[in-house]
Amino acid sequence: MGGVSSSPGPAAVASPPGPAVEAEAARRRSFAIISHPDAGKTTLTEQLLVHTGAVQEAGSVRAKRHRSHTTSDFMELEQRRGISVSSTALRLEHGGLVLNLIDTPGHEDFSQDTFRALAAVDGVIMVLDATRGVEERTRQLFAACKVRGLPVITFANKSDRPGVEPLGVLDDIETQLGLEPVALTWPVGCHGNLQGVVDRTQDRFLALERVLGRPPAVDPRPLDALDPSADPDHARALEELDLLEAAGGELDPERVLDGVQTPVLFGAASIGFGVDELLEAVGRLSPPPRARQDRTGTSRPLDGPFTAQVFKVQANLDARHRDQLAFLRVVAGRFERGMRVTNARTGRPIALLHAHDIFARERRSLDEAFPGDVVGVSGAGDLVAGDTLASGAPVQLEAIPAFAPQLLQRVRLRDVLRHKQFHRGLDQLEAEGVVHVLEEGHVGRQTPVLGAIGALQFEVAAERFASEFGTRVGFEPTPWNACRLTDAAGAAALDGRARATVLRDGRGRHWAAFASIHDLHRFAGQHPDVRLDELVGD
Repeated sequence: MGGVSSSPGPAAVASPPGPAVEAEAARRRSFAIISHPDAGKTTLTEQLLVHTGAVQEAGSVRAKRHRSHTTSDFMELEQRRGISVSSTALRLEHGGLVLNLIDTPGHEDFSQDTFRALAAVDGVIMVLDATRGVEERTRQLFAACKVRGLPVITFANKSDRPGVEPLGVLDDIETQLGLEPVALTWPVGCHGNLQGVVDRTQDRFLALERVLGRPPAVDPRPLDALDPSADPDHARALEELDLLEAAGGELDPERVLDGVQTPVLFGAASIGFGVDELLEAVGRLSPPPRARQDRTGTSRPLDGPFTAQVFKVQANLDARHRDQLAFLRVVAGRFERGMRVTNARTGRPIALLHAHDIFARERRSLDEAFPGDVVGVSGAGDLVAGDTLASGAPVQLEAIPAFAPQLLQRVRLRDVLRHKQFHRGLDQLEAEGVVHVLEEGHVGRQTPVLGAIGALQFEVAAERFASEFGTRVGFEPTPWNACRLTDAAGAAALDGRARATVLRDGRGRHWAAFASIHDLHRFAGQHPDVRLDELVGD
């Protein structure tokens, strides 16, 4: 069957000649998983853990009475509400590869955490609900992937449910995302009766076998096992495959890397079907680490001096370790425990004595790491997302942009005797980027304003104040409903203006806050030279 080649492209698994750093980097695949809520992202993550041998069974199966959670959902709020609100790093090994998987938040209120996670990966798995196609959150996240130039592999999940129209899924990808979809597998069976998939890379039928009391199994069969005269589902699948062949569109690994094509695989994460084929596609088509440029445009070769970027900071990841953990993506060189590096933002030297291999909330001591790896570092001072660490001369990688807050609420301490804990909590949440902590000149930090992308961030902040800092807080609305980063000139232009004010953050930056988006647009029209940034660098 033509149209799909099984020969490896430029991202094929191979150790190039040269230094050990380059050979190790060639074994790395660092990727994030994105999806619309309820498309099955976290379920797929759990199945990837099972199929790579990282865990024995999916977290959703390890359900206790009236409660279940997944390995990657480690915060109490995530486990209670069944949503992902924080990105999680997971290191897996499969087929000679080291897979660094970052499970991103599924809720749109935590877009900033997702944006930071995308700065740490080289590729993306996009999970679609095959019964619904491309949805709004998927479009938003794909736009962020496109900005960063990340290649996308698509997993059409829930293919065992009624209502799946596989040709419609491909059309959705093409018309709504502008990607050229190339199906690597194709479902056989409809109306909730999935019989298996055709593996177009190897011209075979992967039959799905269900036996009562046992996990579903896959039985590889020759393609002529499909009998169109005896089974209408077989006939339909073969007709659809003929349409795909007639339409052309062969898989081109270079076009995948360029973000023009997306390989598409159909499966059902809830029963683990299609996961092995997805893992094979990640190894073959998702790229290994490539040299990145610093802010001067200079390329940082993989075998050059050690360079890493902080993409996430998280405190109290585990109650057993009451500390702050910084997540580093190794960009170049070899990481070694205890090495001394320089933080380009502060100019301060740091000894990386406490380094960890991260697996959700669990951590293990780590002695070395290579480009593409994620390293958890504790006890390394005041690291923040976006910081660049280097063993040679200080270097700054491209900034990780942040979104200006869309919601502004005043936070008040309810336990007046826990003032110190309240301010420790503010400092921690600001350092992690959970919320923006802003203040008005006449009020200061006594009753600061918290800025967020979505309302759920305030709930997370309140829960963390209570659980980690032992203090209760309450939120009150403010009169401001639009916010942009500005500068001293913008602050001067806003001085005395009705329906607007100027707030400041802990770094001394000015934020213009307006009563409505219409007030913001009116001010921008009157002052076209004033800085009003919605996407903020460091």
